[in-house]
Amino acid sequence: EVQLVESGGGLVQPGGSLRLSCAVSGFPFDDYTMTWVRQAPGKGLEWVSAISQTGGSAYYAESMKGRFTISKDSAKNTVSLQMSSLKPEDTAVYYCHADQYYDGSYRNYWGKGTLVTVSS
Repeated sequence: EVQLVESGGGLVQPGGSLRLSCAVSGFPFDDYTMTWVRQAPGKGLEWVSAISQTGGSAYYAESMKGRFTISKDSAKNTVSLQMSSLKPEDTAVYYCHADQYYDGSYRNYWGKGTLVTVSS
């Protein structure tokens, strides 16, 4: 059974930090690109960050550069998002996403999300 389980969300004050984690099982972790996507209240999905299969390349949305860091631990099948200098506009449900395009087939999986609230 494929599972992506996010954790680490919560309430944090502006300027604070949080570390989100996504524990993965049920598919070959290192064969998939891992991505964080968020959805603010009343808004659509927003791409946040991605990390390559090998972990050697990381990508960020412009507004997250310098504040967020994505990483993966292949031994633990987890991908993390370290968030700092948080702003109220970072308030959202953060989803973990895995995808792979291989041999003409596209596969992707989603977690259920973890809520981050940035407020004083």
